[in-house]
Amino acid sequence: MTMVVRPVAEADRDLVAGLITSAWGTTVMAAHGELYDAADQPGLLALADGDPAGVLTYRRDGDAWEITTLQALRPGVGAGTALLDAIAVAASGAGARRIWLITTNDNTHALRFYQRRGYDLVAVHRDAVTRARQALKPEIPLEDDGIPIRHELELELLLR
Repeated sequence: MTMVVRPVAEADRDLVAGLITSAWGTTVMAAHGELYDAADQPGLLALADGDPAGVLTYRRDGDAWEITTLQALRPGVGAGTALLDAIAVAASGAGARRIWLITTNDNTHALRFYQRRGYDLVAVHRDAVTRARQALKPEIPLEDDGIPIRHELELELLLR
């Protein structure tokens, strides 16, 4: 299998919106006290033998790039890792100091995935999801896999 990662093109926008919606139910995300549309952000698309295998969206904030969504469509084929590698190369080439992201306290799979790839847990934003559910996005689930969803966990990868 051949894995290729390339920037999301304008012609890919409907595909990206569909992929994000199929994974999250919407393209509108809530994190660190704000709502944003992940489908409107720059992104990377992973293709396995020409077929979509994963998507990553991000936003730039000075010398820090935030990963806003990461979705592997076919877990276990390396799309997520390829996307993380590609964003690190792009961010480093643009002079970024770090890449960071938010996940939630219930997402143990993501915590393992990111930590195995060099990302460090740097902050716990207690009850941030609870506040977002109350003020911004009431449809955020209350729990997943029996774990109450309450906190945002911030992970980062230092590039320099």
